[in-house]
Amino acid sequence: MPSLFEAAHLSDNAPRPLAERLRPRALSDVVGQEHLLGPAGPIGRMLAANRVASMILWGPAGTGKTTVARLLAAQTGLHFEQLSAVFSGVADLRRVFDAARARRATGQGTVLFVDEIHRFNRAQQDGFLPFVEDGTIILIGATTENPSFELNAPLLSRAQVLVFRRLDDAALEMLLTRAEALTKRPLALDADARAALRAMADGDGRYELNLAEEIFALKVVQPLDTKGLTEAVQKRAPTYDKAREGHFNLISALHKSVRGSDVDAALYWLARMFAGGEDPLYLARRVVRMAVEDIGLADPNALVQAIAAKDAFDFLGSPEGELAIAQAVVYLTTAPKSNAAYVAFGTASQRVKETGSLAPPAFAMNAPTRLMKDLGYGKGYQYDHDAPEAFSGANFFPPDMPRETYYEPAGRGFEAEIKARLDKWAAIRRARS
Repeated sequence: MPSLFEAAHLSDNAPRPLAERLRPRALSDVVGQEHLLGPAGPIGRMLAANRVASMILWGPAGTGKTTVARLLAAQTGLHFEQLSAVFSGVADLRRVFDAARARRATGQGTVLFVDEIHRFNRAQQDGFLPFVEDGTIILIGATTENPSFELNAPLLSRAQVLVFRRLDDAALEMLLTRAEALTKRPLALDADARAALRAMADGDGRYELNLAEEIFALKVVQPLDTKGLTEAVQKRAPTYDKAREGHFNLISALHKSVRGSDVDAALYWLARMFAGGEDPLYLARRVVRMAVEDIGLADPNALVQAIAAKDAFDFLGSPEGELAIAQAVVYLTTAPKSNAAYVAFGTASQRVKETGSLAPPAFAMNAPTRLMKDLGYGKGYQYDHDAPEAFSGANFFPPDMPRETYYEPAGRGFEAEIKARLDKWAAIRRARS
């Protein structure tokens, strides 16, 4: 089976992305999908029987769906046709069906691979049915979307859904090793940066190889560390316009005065900004931010006051509405302070960047369709309201990730009560585990 570049009649000297040059030539070379390709997997069993059934390949980008479809056709002696649902229409489908029918008359079967098959509308999806049923084509569709929601039930009933997994760390490392063998030189990265490169890929092998190709193109004397890697493959965000430095200095002074519980200074800087012609709604939005960033759950009413000030200004306008904003500033400045929720969310967001697209535990996912139930969605879920003290103690983190603590209440104001509640639940969880 020729590669995409060979099919386009490009010479070996034509520029080709690293990901294309490393595209597997046999199913045994595909990484990260052993549950499908191994001897006990559905595709492995198909190969052993030398037969291919219609299927839907569902999984993230860069996990090998297109490659597996091409190699499966090649290793079973079937003709391979590829279409993209984004660029193809009725005329393209009719041409493929007619050619497949003629090919079938000579004894050769046809695999029709449709990339992003979920982009076809319901009527177009129904158009495949008679040709799948009579064996004119073997349909292999690829999608990154949940087939239960995006594909017709009649089509799903005629195709097996195979779930591709995001590439794990070992699979991503294998791709980097292959890239180094192909280029005959090591990646200019230290151990931590190499791990960071794999994390940036987020389970997408193609994206990882594109990043690796950027690193190979650099002329560096010493291996890059994590900071150097980030600077090499990511562009900096544009900086603020320095022409409005005074604006940012004053809003910074106001925010820090509120955070520092200096009510008189906060009122001074607020009045300075009003006198300078600042948009009151900009200030109202900033006050809302102060409520969630610096007071948080130490006083849950702070956010209520901030939103009420914005609504009051909308209702009254200037200058009367400005007093509502000033009242909110006084309330926030004199409230107990906690940034525990702010810090917790920041930590959780950073961990998301580091851990990527880990799936929730199966019991925590809804199963509105038969397919999802068959895949184990919702199995073993404990309804907390039925548990003692309405707390089951279940672990809702991804199964491949240890429990972590992000939110640590400050113990001031209302957060003292929250802290006691969390401590009690932690004790129950430890006892039940």
